[in-house]
Amino acid sequence: MDADIFIPFIFFGFLASVILVPILVKERTRRSAHQLISQAIARGQELDPATISRMTDEMLESNGGGRARRSFGSAVVLLALAGGFVGSGFVLSNLDHDGDVLYAMSVPAIILGSVGAAFLLLSIVDFAAKRHSA
Repeated sequence: MDADIFIPFIFFGFLASVILVPILVKERTRRSAHQLISQAIARGQELDPATISRMTDEMLESNGGGRARRSFGSAVVLLALAGGFVGSGFVLSNLDHDGDVLYAMSVPAIILGSVGAAFLLLSIVDFAAKRHSA
């Protein structure tokens, strides 16, 4: 395999592992906790109400309690990346006299900026819905 093909595979494999491994470990831990509790219920053991309420709170928090904050955080990161692409396009356009670099760097900036704007809108809607339900 050529190095031109092998290096991107290594990079994207590393990136996927950094993102996916913590998610899988967290899900495995949660699944084992639920399995342990279901075995205790099957044996007829009493469950502490504090344990049940803590698990319920964790489940609600992971399924949507902090969704507005996560959406806002994603929006900030994506909009910052879009600004970084535009800024690097301006810097690199001074090196290229044709000016095509600025237009080329604007494409990922527009994509990231539009997704960031969508996340920002989603977080505003989530904050408003949370305010009305509370």
